[in-house]
Amino acid sequence: MPPRVDVAIISGSTSDAHIVEKVIKVLEDHKVLYEHKVISAHRNPEMLDMYLKEDPARIYIAIAGMSAALPGVIASKTDKPVIGVPVSGKLGGMDALLSISQMPKGVPVACVAVDGGENAALLAIRILKLRDLP
Repeated sequence: MPPRVDVAIISGSTSDAHIVEKVIKVLEDHKVLYEHKVISAHRNPEMLDMYLKEDPARIYIAIAGMSAALPGVIASKTDKPVIGVPVSGKLGGMDALLSISQMPKGVPVACVAVDGGENAALLAIRILKLRDLP
């Protein structure tokens, strides 16, 4: 069964909505099919597992702050590209940036700038364009 959408945006909290809006704007401007879910890797691990088992997308954009476990957890459960977006917080987003960029071997996650929702969407679009290359 093919994926329902090209990009699944998963944010760890409703407080990440300002970053989600940046991602959505770019995806809509480029007419990319997407869906957005709020699922915390810490508070809703079973819900995240169920969602990922549905295999709904070609690419995942995971938006998370603080310990930012969400992108790594997603990457540990799929072989599809995962793009992590660290969200600024009390430590200026450095905690989230380091959490996302320091994935262990075998759990690859691309990482964009703190609050870099636009670049996450643009990277997803570039990955999607790979299927059109000769």
